[in-house]
Amino acid sequence: MNEITNWFQSNLRTLNCNKTHFLQFLTKNEKEVPIQMSSNSLITNLNSIKFLGLTIDSTLSWKDHVVELTSKLNKAYFVIRIIKTFMSFNVLRTVYFSYFHTLSYGIIFWGNSRLSAIFKIQKRIIRIITNKGKRDSCQQLFKTLQILTVPSQYIYSLLIFVIKNRRLFLSNSEIHNINTRYNHNFHLISTNLTIAQKGVHYSGSKVFSHLPANIKILSHDLKCFKSVLKNFLTEHTLYSLEEFYQLTSNQPWLILLLVFLALNYLQDKVDFVNSHT
Repeated sequence: MNEITNWFQSNLRTLNCNKTHFLQFLTKNEKEVPIQMSSNSLITNLNSIKFLGLTIDSTLSWKDHVVELTSKLNKAYFVIRIIKTFMSFNVLRTVYFSYFHTLSYGIIFWGNSRLSAIFKIQKRIIRIITNKGKRDSCQQLFKTLQILTVPSQYIYSLLIFVIKNRRLFLSNSEIHNINTRYNHNFHLISTNLTIAQKGVHYSGSKVFSHLPANIKILSHDLKCFKSVLKNFLTEHTLYSLEEFYQLTSNQPWLILLLVFLALNYLQDKVDFVNSHT
């Protein structure tokens, strides 16, 4: 803080402590540290603050952000329920996307923490759109509407981030020279902190490493990767991240399905090129 104070003074600036706040990132066993300026004024310590559209709290639990999102999505549920009687199926689907489009913003940060409340609202809206009862399963409904579940949207957004920022991730072959079948998987940093394991880097590495090889090999072609990945997530209506890990654990039939999807996509590209030549 002395360095900050000196910078303001050397640049003929004054820090308004009444309008300045700070946020400390703490674990459960850490205590807050009071920060005092040389002017004997205290900077207010906040437990949560909104930054770039995300409500960040001191423990990175994302509780406050999810509460805010839940409130907005409950309004979407109410609107769709009201207009359902005089709007067509396609209009209701469009209204759904207009409200849930903002759902994916920042989901790579909070999507591994508190999804259940938001997922429940999503399923309620899906049932309203399709005229189903509150006890009816939504798995087939998601496929029919071609809508990703909230857990699937998290996986999709996280993997797109990983592909676009490949330089931030190291493979096992870049860490050691031991020749194993996991050489091309991303290296997982050793940590026992749950907050770190739920972070973007750790979760991104783990989810990408669990992808079947037939999707991994498409990572050099972002457009193709997006298409095949979205088809995969739409076909398999995932209700949790754990379900994704179980689904992608050495299942031969799954590999065959992914090969089929990839070949279909490549054939469509060839047909498109041939039709325009």
